[in-house]
Amino acid sequence: MATARTANPAPMIGLNKAANGQFRGQTKPAGPQSGLLATVQQSGDPQKRSSIPQNSGGIRFGDDWKKCLELPPKDTRLKTSDVTSTKGNEFEDYCLKRELLMGIFEMGWEKPSPVQEESIPIALSGRDILARAKNGTGKSGFLLPLPDAMVLVPTRELALQMSQISIQLSKHLGGVKVMATTGGTNLRDDIMRLDEIVHVVIATPGRILDLIKKGVAKVNKTQMMVMDEADKLLSQDFVVLIEDIISFLPKDRQILLYSATFPISVQKFMSKHLQKPYEINLMEELTLKGITQYYAYVTERQKVHCLNTLFSRLQINQSIIFCNSTQRVELLAKKITQLGYSCFYIHAKMMQEYRNRVFHDFRNGLCRNLVCTDLFTRGIDIQAVNVVINFDFPKNAETYLHRIGRSGRFGHLGLAINLITSDDRYNLKTIEDQLVTDIKPIPSSIDKSLYVAEFHSVDPDDDDNDGELKNKELGAA
Repeated sequence: MATARTANPAPMIGLNKAANGQFRGQTKPAGPQSGLLATVQQSGDPQKRSSIPQNSGGIRFGDDWKKCLELPPKDTRLKTSDVTSTKGNEFEDYCLKRELLMGIFEMGWEKPSPVQEESIPIALSGRDILARAKNGTGKSGFLLPLPDAMVLVPTRELALQMSQISIQLSKHLGGVKVMATTGGTNLRDDIMRLDEIVHVVIATPGRILDLIKKGVAKVNKTQMMVMDEADKLLSQDFVVLIEDIISFLPKDRQILLYSATFPISVQKFMSKHLQKPYEINLMEELTLKGITQYYAYVTERQKVHCLNTLFSRLQINQSIIFCNSTQRVELLAKKITQLGYSCFYIHAKMMQEYRNRVFHDFRNGLCRNLVCTDLFTRGIDIQAVNVVINFDFPKNAETYLHRIGRSGRFGHLGLAINLITSDDRYNLKTIEDQLVTDIKPIPSSIDKSLYVAEFHSVDPDDDDNDGELKNKELGAA
């Protein structure tokens, strides 16, 4: 994928009112940085359905269409085997439309990752899929085979991210309508948008079920449903809603499940609703190879001082800092700003308008640090993040896995640093054992090649180097 460069502003001092999760102030010199719905008509055959307008057929031999593409800068960062251990397939091998391939390459997706290699041809065949792969290894590739589909995600931010990716991928197809619908937004606006054909809808369960029950979203002919972060969608928070949604779908629908973890709830759902699913398991180990994990023993009163030390010594491009409560998120964000560093914060109790703004601005590199709750652990992909800090240590292994997976995206390198108090020692040992990983004591100095792009890049003009990490000790499990 394309290198995500972040134009970070200088750290900020002073403090203005932060009603929207964004602290602003004066600056001081910075440290080092580096129609599915409504009127859509579909065929009953999953392999033949497509109401998307098309301008031309597949690729013809001798075409020079690639020369006209607006490609992003080549990603020169080294990648781990999490994304490079492929069969050598190309996106062209899947008989995708040329216009879709144009969108793929302009996204910076050069070759399919292992999970994309496994799932794309099966999804195109119309078969149900149960896919398990690590965070940040390209599971969003499920968007490629979607002519008409409903995609369910657990958070509003993930819905917005997925819709942006889908729009970019399909921009050359012409006439493709992608819609994101989530709670916290104007229901009337969604109803008006559904007066027209929508090919792909990306939604949180509560909002799409509301639209279905109002008779606005007609899904009785919807042939494909995708569940991203399926373990969360099938937890007690959502499973009743999911069952209701499925009751409105046709019996011959195709269901695709994607997640990094599959608890018992997923197995029960698979047995009940999936028909001879194709199972993909690329989880020989749970943690990403490129993430180096450290812990620092501190008292509660020492945490802010320790965080300040990390900020001054690490070469942070962007960082995400996790707390265990919304109150602690806001308090910590205020303290970070008082220390003189730029900082945004986000949590579930904020107004959706402010959440959207913070997510958009942080994703676009307008701030270096984001303090958040576990709202930001699911699927959020910000390539510029190279450091994750657990200011509050999580209570379980699943949450820990999703948190640290915000760095080291798509085979790149990153740091995960945990601030551990005496109360966290048992959880630390338990999580290490459950994930079969090694969280090491933090050294006095951390090698920049473990997490800074400039220290592990390759020559973009070297065709013999595909950017894979070879024979290199990463220091991560």
